[in-house]
Amino acid sequence: AMENGAVYSPTTEEDPGPVRGPRSGLAACFFPGRLVWYRHVLKGLQLVLSLLAFVCEEVVSQCTLCGGLYFFEFVSCSAFLLSLLMLIVYFTPLYEKIDATKIKSSDFYITPGIGCVFLLASIIFVSTHDKTAAEFAAIVFGFIASFMFLIDFHVMLREKRQESSLRKPENTTAPSALTEPLNA
Repeated sequence: AMENGAVYSPTTEEDPGPVRGPRSGLAACFFPGRLVWYRHVLKGLQLVLSLLAFVCEEVVSQCTLCGGLYFFEFVSCSAFLLSLLMLIVYFTPLYEKIDATKIKSSDFYITPGIGCVFLLASIIFVSTHDKTAAEFAAIVFGFIASFMFLIDFHVMLREKRQESSLRKPENTTAPSALTEPLNA
C-alpha cells in the first residue's frame, strides 16, 4: 500500500499557486478604513484640486506681475505634495510604523496651515494675474482647494471636540453612595 503513496495523500496538499485573496497585490498595501468616508472625499479633493491648480498655473507662459504667480506655484505644488504625503501615510502600512497620535496631530496642524496659505496665495494671484483662461482656472481650483483644506480642518476640530467631551469625567461634586455615610 505504500508504493502508491496512499499513506501520504490525506495530509499532503497541492501548491495553491499565487494567492488571489481579497488582500493580495497592491490591495494588501492599501488600508482605506483609517478615515471616515467624508474625510476620504476631502483628502481626495485636496489632492486633485491642488494638482489641477498647479498644472493650470504651469500652463501660464508669460506674466506681468510674476510674484503672485510664483507664490501660487510654490503653494499649490507644496499643497499637492503634502496632501499626497498625508494620503500615503493614512492609507499604507507606514501608518503602523508611526505613532497614530503624531499622524493625527500633524494632520491637524498641517491642514489649516495649507488651507490658509493657499487661500492667501489665491487672493494674491487674483490681484496680480493677467486675466488668461489658465490663470482663471488655476485661481478657481486654488480657492476651492483652500476651502477643502479648511473644511477638513473644521471636521477634525469638531471630531476632536467630540472626543474630548466623551473623555471628560462626569460631575464629581454631586454626593455619591460611596462618599456618604451609611446612616445618613
